[in-house]
Amino acid sequence: MKSPKERIIDTTFVLFAKQGYNSTGINQIISEAGVAKASFYQHFRSKEDLCIEFLNVRHEYWFSEMRNFLCDAKDVRSKVLSAFDFLIYMNQKEDFRGCSFLNILSEIPTDYIRILSVIQSHKSDLRKYFSDLLQDDMLSDHIYLLFESSIIESQLFRSNELIEKSKNIVANLIS
Repeated sequence: MKSPKERIIDTTFVLFAKQGYNSTGINQIISEAGVAKASFYQHFRSKEDLCIEFLNVRHEYWFSEMRNFLCDAKDVRSKVLSAFDFLIYMNQKEDFRGCSFLNILSEIPTDYIRILSVIQSHKSDLRKYFSDLLQDDMLSDHIYLLFESSIIESQLFRSNELIEKSKNIVANLIS
């Protein structure tokens, strides 16, 4: 059985994906997670704290899933191209829910610096992943931008078409 904190995080993922950050209230999370209000506040002082924890958990999960997905790729080219296949895999697994980080970014006010910082850190880690892999800042940034836009466009159109097209562009860039 999952701990109250894990149930809160799991419920938060479902509700943020379905309703968004702003439309999801703490009382709904408490009710649907089946935890006591005191238990919620034992783990999280505020909705902002919950959001930060949710994003940190999501960051670890997403990178772990990507690493596992790419573990059989033998060389740099294969790893980069497989990263685009990973997006397709995640779209199938999560029904084109898009990027949790960008979804929340679109809802928070500009003065939510703590949440913004977690979102920026996630995107910086992804950008660094491509940079470390390719050892070419211009090329890695180009691929990072194609990767990010593929996430957004696939969510918007509920289609993997532009992921496939981006992957083909990348294949030509690093042939």
